[in-house]
Amino acid sequence: MSTMTVDYTVRLRFSDDSQAAATHTNLSAVRLDGPVLWIAGDETATVERLLADSPDRPSEFGDEARFRLADLVDLPGTDADEEADVEGLARTGHFLWAVGSHSLRRKRIRDRHDGPKALKRLARVEGQQNRQILVRLPIAEVGGVPTPVREIVVDGVRHRAAALDARDDLRRLLRDDEHLAPFLPIPGKDNGLDVEGIAVHGDRVYLGLRGPVLRGWAFVLELRPYVTPDDPTRLRLRPFEDGQPYRKHVLDLQGLGVRDLCPDGDDLLLLAGPTMALDGPVRVYRWHGASRAEMPSIVRGELISRELELTFGEGDDHAEGLSMFGDGRILVVYDSPAKARLTGDGAVIADVLRLPGRA
Repeated sequence: MSTMTVDYTVRLRFSDDSQAAATHTNLSAVRLDGPVLWIAGDETATVERLLADSPDRPSEFGDEARFRLADLVDLPGTDADEEADVEGLARTGHFLWAVGSHSLRRKRIRDRHDGPKALKRLARVEGQQNRQILVRLPIAEVGGVPTPVREIVVDGVRHRAAALDARDDLRRLLRDDEHLAPFLPIPGKDNGLDVEGIAVHGDRVYLGLRGPVLRGWAFVLELRPYVTPDDPTRLRLRPFEDGQPYRKHVLDLQGLGVRDLCPDGDDLLLLAGPTMALDGPVRVYRWHGASRAEMPSIVRGELISRELELTFGEGDDHAEGLSMFGDGRILVVYDSPAKARLTGDGAVIADVLRLPGRA
């Protein structure tokens, strides 16, 4: 296991609208896709696309375009712009995938709150329907740039933008789960259910859970979404051999939860951090052969290795997003970035790290 050494940094330049929405300081998901970088923040119901300034070794991604999820799929909330708390992005084949946290949230005590009012806020727990999303967006080349669209035709087959059907809503499916059901009423930051990463390999979709962590074991859910010809805008979940619509894997992340997932060949890289409101530790693990698992896995020992130990700040610089960046490197973006990451011209600095054992 290596301590984090920054190979180099890249600048992410956001539009005035995204800066006003604080997307640049609430980054929760990232995925490189050739000349573009897909980004999401946890305070909006949008996905952002940034363009690289160089095809070989980008130093900056900018020229931002924003895409409202509600323009592409039907969201479950009555307010299309209510935050979706997008916590993970994946890019594979003809699609960009996005997942919401599915979590409840507890009101914060802010500096201006005191006494009974502060305690009353701390007792308030609420959910938002738009957080309960799993969407698959077709990607087309528009003006030579990958762009989310409502539908594409590939080899004579039409693919539509699709969202997980309400019948397969994860919170509903987990109501009877022996491990996860007790944590559904608990807010995410209190070790309740909190989806914070997605990776796609073939027909397998992996969702990483920041919480709950049970006796030090973290969870990754495996799904097999599909669409039917009679309802191509709705994702359904194909049952596994035991009849369940999801498969559970538990991982020894030494007490940490999953903050993001990223495929690397047949392996999965996991960005891990505390499930509670703590600064660290923050690490990158490798789940060896994850995409070949044919049954629920107890991921420990030789199946998992600790690759990197990441630095973190005090109250800031929380690593939240992870993407492969080519040549054995990864890109890491941060929620609540330290002041040193914010430039005078409105950009935010992300880190490029080299994985151990990569030349």
